[in-house]
Amino acid sequence: MNARVAAPSTGGRSVGVVTPADLAFDTPLALKGGAVMPAYALRYETYGTLNAARSNAVLVCHALNASHHVAGVYADDPKNVGWWDNLIGPGRAVDTDRFFVIGVNNLGSCFGSTGPASIDPATGRPWGAAFPFVTVEDWVDTQARLATALGIERFAAVIGGSLGGMQALQWTLSYPDRVGHALIAAATPKLSAQNIAFNEVARRAITTDPDFHGGNYYEHGVVPGRGLRIARMLGHITYLSDDAMAEKFGRDLRADTFGRGLDVEFEIESYLRYQADKFAAYFDANTYLRITRALDWFDPAHAFDGDLSAALARARARFLVVSFTSDWRFSPARSREIVKALLDNRRDVSYAEVDAPHGHDAFLMDDARYHGVVRAWMDNIRP
Repeated sequence: MNARVAAPSTGGRSVGVVTPADLAFDTPLALKGGAVMPAYALRYETYGTLNAARSNAVLVCHALNASHHVAGVYADDPKNVGWWDNLIGPGRAVDTDRFFVIGVNNLGSCFGSTGPASIDPATGRPWGAAFPFVTVEDWVDTQARLATALGIERFAAVIGGSLGGMQALQWTLSYPDRVGHALIAAATPKLSAQNIAFNEVARRAITTDPDFHGGNYYEHGVVPGRGLRIARMLGHITYLSDDAMAEKFGRDLRADTFGRGLDVEFEIESYLRYQADKFAAYFDANTYLRITRALDWFDPAHAFDGDLSAALARARARFLVVSFTSDWRFSPARSREIVKALLDNRRDVSYAEVDAPHGHDAFLMDDARYHGVVRAWMDNIRP
């Protein structure tokens, strides 16, 4: 569920300087939870060229704290590299010389699309706690509306990792005739009790922060920074494997000795606090609460008495499912559940279990074997 600056890629090149765009929707959107969004806007970026037949479009769905900025850099911020820049670009695994790639910021996020920090036209104040809770299905519905507005009736592929992979899976169920291929990396058909527990601890850290003010902290000119920092530290720990943390930090000290009390002594402590401070400075707490709830609620099999095979019978796409051996948050066993359910329905599915040490974050890394699998699969897509 994590997203961070992508590692340098060993293949192809970056798409270079990119510019985001915004698209406003005035048609009300009925959400799965019963609320209605009267109007909203989505921020997105595109890379490559849409062909004359409009058949080479690829949608990238983002994870928890990522955004529409999937590849390239901004002219005024060259250090802000797209979170999947190592995978997407001319000559890369998702080749923008062949495909027209779209990255969309989800409704309810805090990176340009309408979200809790946006102004509610009915009140003239930020939505805050009044912003409705959204689901993965709602995100897919808004993405489908965006695609229609861009003249794209069918995606050559919908791809994503972690929460993005869940959206890619939902695409094949909500709009089976509008997606030809689906790449699902480091994902799960539903959260385990342990994963829901991690999310609840993070949410409680935020909602019990004195600066939370019931979700209306904007009006008080504050942010629940302490809660956000704890949520980020907890999440970041779960995105990494024990081996990756041991290799990167071990028990290294910032000084030669320890025993000075509760101040930062170990390098891992310093790293976590740095990541937490950075996160609290740019991410919105209400967005965090809503996205983690959407994760908790995702369960295509719920309406089928827990039968995932029955739930996935609607899918028509061809699939690539990728897992990583050290990902204990969304283990390979959870990916294999998706594969089995698809095979039960005689769907075309390829599966790769990559031996990688990075934990859940492996889907963001520049692993040659992982990228090679994605490249080979994408090369077989004929728009």
